[in-house]
Amino acid sequence: MAHAENSDLPIISDLSEFDFNSGTLLEKLVFNNRAAVMVLCALVTLVLGFFAVQIELKAGFEKTLPKAHEFVINYQANKNDLKGLGNNLRVVVAVEEGTIFTRENLKFLEEVNDAVFFIPGVDRNGMKSLFTPNTRWRVVTELGFEGGPVIPGDFDGSDESIAEVKRNILRAGISGDLVANDEKSAAIIIPLLDNNPETGERLNYAELSDKLEEIRAKYTEGDDNRSIHIIGFAKLIGDLIDGLFSVMIFFAIAVVIATVLLYWYTRCLRSTIMVIACTLVAVLWQLGILAMLGYELDPFSILVPFLIFAIGVSHGAQKLNGVLQDIGRGTHRYIAARYTFRRLFLAGVTALLSDGVGFAVMMIIQIQVIQDLAVTASIGVLVLIFTNLILIPIVLSYTGVGKTCAERAARPPKSMEEMHAVWRFLLLFTKRGPAAAAIALSVVLAGIGIYVAQDLQIGDLDKGAPELRPDSRYNQDVAFMIENYSVSTDVFAVIVKTPLDGCIDHEGLSLANELEWRLRQVEGVEDVRGLNVRTREIMMGINEGFPKWQALFRNQDTVNYAVSELVTLEYVDPACSIWPMLVYLADHKAATLTRVVDALEQFNADWGDIEKIEFMGAAGSSGFEAATNIVVKQANREMLFYVYGAVTLLCMLTFRSVPGVVCAVLPLMLTSILCEALMVWLGMGVKVATLPVIALGVGIGVDYALYVLTVILAKEKQGMDLTTAYYETLNFTGRVVALIGVTLAAGVITWVMSPIKFQADMGILLTFMFIWNMFGALILMPALACFLVKPKPDAEHA
Repeated sequence: MAHAENSDLPIISDLSEFDFNSGTLLEKLVFNNRAAVMVLCALVTLVLGFFAVQIELKAGFEKTLPKAHEFVINYQANKNDLKGLGNNLRVVVAVEEGTIFTRENLKFLEEVNDAVFFIPGVDRNGMKSLFTPNTRWRVVTELGFEGGPVIPGDFDGSDESIAEVKRNILRAGISGDLVANDEKSAAIIIPLLDNNPETGERLNYAELSDKLEEIRAKYTEGDDNRSIHIIGFAKLIGDLIDGLFSVMIFFAIAVVIATVLLYWYTRCLRSTIMVIACTLVAVLWQLGILAMLGYELDPFSILVPFLIFAIGVSHGAQKLNGVLQDIGRGTHRYIAARYTFRRLFLAGVTALLSDGVGFAVMMIIQIQVIQDLAVTASIGVLVLIFTNLILIPIVLSYTGVGKTCAERAARPPKSMEEMHAVWRFLLLFTKRGPAAAAIALSVVLAGIGIYVAQDLQIGDLDKGAPELRPDSRYNQDVAFMIENYSVSTDVFAVIVKTPLDGCIDHEGLSLANELEWRLRQVEGVEDVRGLNVRTREIMMGINEGFPKWQALFRNQDTVNYAVSELVTLEYVDPACSIWPMLVYLADHKAATLTRVVDALEQFNADWGDIEKIEFMGAAGSSGFEAATNIVVKQANREMLFYVYGAVTLLCMLTFRSVPGVVCAVLPLMLTSILCEALMVWLGMGVKVATLPVIALGVGIGVDYALYVLTVILAKEKQGMDLTTAYYETLNFTGRVVALIGVTLAAGVITWVMSPIKFQADMGILLTFMFIWNMFGALILMPALACFLVKPKPDAEHA
């Protein structure tokens, strides 16, 4: 960042001796009108602060879907005929003693059912429970098919009517689905609308979650015998939003840590507070601009202001360091600020652009929550160019630094022999022996990392919601469902589509039987249900219920009769053209979803030339997760390719040296490899929450190269040998690079205490990347330069 002209700029202590027309056009425009710039910044802060306090914390189910993937496209095109396979809640009403089949407990279930029914945003026509009219039974008798609602209209809570309800449950085959296997609980399935019908606005998951919690508290508070368990995307997001309010504590901790570290380095309270304040202004501007543009924060982008603050403090520290150095030599504070701006603005913009590239490249991932994160972070980086590269030097031109601070900066640097042991250790890597050892160790680590990273998986690796802690209320509710119900909550729905009235076609149903059989052989598949299965059951029913006849008859008229009994139910749409084949999975782990998708693709490859019927992926919670995993897997390598391509280009423009680019980029690549190995070791998969970390780590990590290698190359162009050049670098920017690495890491390491697991995961990965990139810049980069970069002794005489 600093150049050889650092010592060439004259030391001017009297402001009247300074040429105010010197410097670049931007420097003159900014510093010759610094009062106007300060007033403008104050006005912008007031306006954007007004908008910032209005920003909302929301989330949307549709935003988490990879809308360009064929699975999601298929679902969107047919979702009106696929009720209950999109955004669902599952509410379970349970008792500890006895069973759910008592007058009081069934009344308890009915009251909860009615309370949930009236929550705004519930798709009331699609709700399903024992007390909804669409839960029906059907049996074959001597007189033919008979059926009706599971809870009849004349239900009065007597022992006789309860016995009839239990009999109807067995007839309907919903034990283990709507009623627990141990009969101690019953479920309510609640499809949700995309918008609140009362307001027309997108459904507010925080408000929905609050209403569900009110119902839970109202009917279970103080009652040890009754409990309510709730799972589903909307409740998960609601719990995440609740947890995110506690995230503000971590933001405050990050501010305190950054302030302490910066003060420890500068020993100047007023300049430390100024840098922190300007960086907080950047966060305020970022939030205000987002609110003005109609964006909102969601659980995945709420972490971005943390990163913007950490990046801002690191760049602010460099500006403060430059002013300190000049004032320490006797330069007037105004002139010192201009000198710092003159030296560091271009390199600072380049560094921030490299950060921005890491954020912006995430736009290639066709998932809106990640694209919103990219926009949020890019706006933050743009704001830092104004607040930390322009505003901080201007404010320093007014405030200067404390006398004690200036005196410390004025002390001559210690010789190589007198330097701290840490700095002497770093200087060793400019010698061929230690440099070769460092490179050899890096190669070994890269090899180990590549080997371990081969086991890196895409998607979730744990049961339940990996975004939350295993002991969270939500994951406890998931565990309750798994333990007490046969029907899995992880559903992969194959969308079966035919021409109008084509669902009765014998050939199509036979193919459905073939696909069902293949899916049942897949590890992780617990059950398969659909029109073809129910048709076989009807066939058995019209043959006195004899299991031998549970098959698909070749007679088309018989098939027509069987299917006609199902068209008005949930198994197929009224047009007899679309129906879901529900594949119930043991879990939603990445490997399980991959096996199911592969089986479907292989089936279509074998039988895809049949025109009368299509077997399309996919709806249901696991269908959407499978689509997300496919998009993330493709984007993972593609994103790294673009990030490293852009970073290489920026480094080439900055260094104008191929060896310099190699020295800067190779340490970053080692960090990326080791980060993937760390994810395997920690049991993390690449998913929506962790994918951005890789891009962010590379984009921010290259800052270190810009801070260190720019100075090394400039000094070597003056004819210095590498050891002397690195010694000069450590005295000027190297110490600040170490400070930045620690500051960035300290700002995110506190996340490991978060109740939100994906935030804790991001904290671990970012801390590792920040620290390891710092080591790469201070150890591996000079070691590579020892062999790749040659001094030019004639440069100083040119």
